This record gives sequence, structure tokens and C-alpha cells, in this order.
Amino acid sequence: MREVRFGIVLGLVAALGLASGASAQAPTHAGMAMPEPMEEPIPDAGVPLATESRGAQPLAFRLERGVKVFELTARPVKWLILPAWRDLPDVRVTAWTYNGQVPGPLIRVTEGDRVRIVLRNELPAGTSIHWHGMRVPNAMDGVAEPPITQKPVMPGETFTYEFTVRDPGTFFYHSHVETDRQISAGLAGPLVVDPKRPGRRPDVDYVAMLQEWRVDPRSGKTWPAMPTMSEPNFFTVNGKAFPATDTLTVRKGQRVRIRFIGANQFAHPMHLHGFPFKIVATDGFPVPKAAQLTKDTINVAPGERYDVEFVAETPGTWIVHCHILHHVTNEDREPGGLIFAVKVVE
Repeated sequence: MREVRFGIVLGLVAALGLASGASAQAPTHAGMAMPEPMEEPIPDAGVPLATESRGAQPLAFRLERGVKVFELTARPVKWLILPAWRDLPDVRVTAWTYNGQVPGPLIRVTEGDRVRIVLRNELPAGTSIHWHGMRVPNAMDGVAEPPITQKPVMPGETFTYEFTVRDPGTFFYHSHVETDRQISAGLAGPLVVDPKRPGRRPDVDYVAMLQEWRVDPRSGKTWPAMPTMSEPNFFTVNGKAFPATDTLTVRKGQRVRIRFIGANQFAHPMHLHGFPFKIVATDGFPVPKAAQLTKDTINVAPGERYDVEFVAETPGTWIVHCHILHHVTNEDREPGGLIFAVKVVE
């Protein structure tokens, strides 16, 4: 009876798909349907291999009359998310990046700093930068499609953002033009604001930016990962899929802070093995001590940031992973995707 019902459901799904104009001949790889032609892949002709090997690396600045000046260049590269693994070759995505990194470089400043960020556009399309969660002047908010606070920065153009950093916390920056394509293609990076009067600092402070990809691992053709249209088949932490993700080595008794950033379009319930953690900040805002929840899993929705802290009490290698279990696969092969490790040593 279950088989009959399942067959009926498949027949209805197929009929609905054909009635809506869906192609019955969608190309496949590894038995999976690739996105429809109406959803074009990211242009890859002439795109060079990335010269950077790690994402979210600290971005240097220069000081001009008390202003911290950062430079970001938006450009396409072919980014290695997973070196050859099992039966898969090197998996490279065609990514739109800041400074050739996925995710973009880490901008780290201090509450009260005056900052200037110069954006140069070497993409084949207009773009902009929005400072997600930050209080900035309206003209600096980066909403360029539709053009509300600025026009798109077109190929070959530059645009300068300048503002005073008002709030400490975990933030991120991303494109605000064709956001479903450009952010999913990689145009996002972490931004951390340290408090002017720091309290107790953690011994280890780690940013974990969560992203998803839809890529043919053999041709490298890359589509923006979108719910229902281009479901992801690879998942990355700071631009790498497990087992290419980081391992944090910490000493027993150290306090560890992980700053989770949901950069793309899918939610990720991140689970820590071995220890409970406290939620010490949400979306950049500190949580009062009396209100800090103790948990071992936190659901990081698109656009959200959570700072969690724990004490590394027990030696061993412990993993952190998404508990949507498809998100810990690489092209349906487990274990992969959103996993990284915390190694506690004596």
C-alpha cells in the first residue's frame, strides 16, 4: 500500500511539474536534477583561479587623519571549496568575491572608530555594499536595487562608504543588488566591532560564516543556491566544506567564543558536541547575564548572528555541525559540509 501511495504522489508531482512548464529533460549529475535553464549559472568565461586560499582573513587598513581606510574590490574568481575527496575532483565554485576571498575579508574595528571603505567593482554587473545590522547614515546603507540610498556601483566604478562605528558586536557586509544571486554567489564578509571598553575577553574568538552552494562538481558550473529553485549540494564554513574546514585547537580550561553568521538563504541549527554553551550576544546585541540561555544547538537563520561561549572542559576532538543532516554532506556524500572541529588539548 505504501508503494502504491508513493507512486501516486510521484505521478501527481510529475503532472504538476509538466503543467507548470517544468522541463522533463533537466540535465542531471549523480542522479540529481540541475537547475532549470531559466536560472542562469554565474558567468565563468575567463574567470581566474583564486590566488587566496582562505576566506575571512583580517583586512589591513591605513590611517588617514584619524580615519581607518579599508579597500574592497569586488571580482569573480574560481574558489576551491573542497580539495579532491573520495570520488570527487577538486570542487571549485565560480564566486563573486571581495578581495578574492570567500567569504570576504574580516573587517575588525573598535566602537567609535571613523571608517572609510572604498569599493571597486570588477564584476560584470553593478553592485553595492550594505552594512548588515549596523547603524549608519542613510546615504551609506547601500540599498542600490531598487536605488533607494544610492545607485549601483557599475563595472569599473568606485564608491566610498564612510561612517562612525556606533555599536560593538558581530555584523556582516553584503551586496544589496540582485541579492538572491550576488550574496549567494559569495558577496558577503564578516565585520566585528570590539567594544571601546572591553570586559573579559575569550581565549579563542572564532568567526564561523555559513554559506551554501549549487555547483556541478565536475564542470564547475555554479548557480546561486535558492530555496525550491537551485537547492544547494555543498555547504561551507568560512568558504570550505568538511573535511577542508578549520580545526580549532584550544587548551583545556580555555573560554571559546564562536560568532555564527547566517550569510545566505538557508537556516542552520548548529550543534556543539561535548559541552553546553551560553548565548552571549544576538545580532550584535549583548545578552544580559541573567538572560543568557544554556544550550547545545542554536538555529542560525539567514541574516542572523549569534555569539556563543563555552569552556573547553574535556580533552578530545569535538565537532560542531549543522543538524539539518543534508547540510553535512558533499554532493550527498557524508560526512561533509557544515562541520568543523574543536580539539581540546591538555
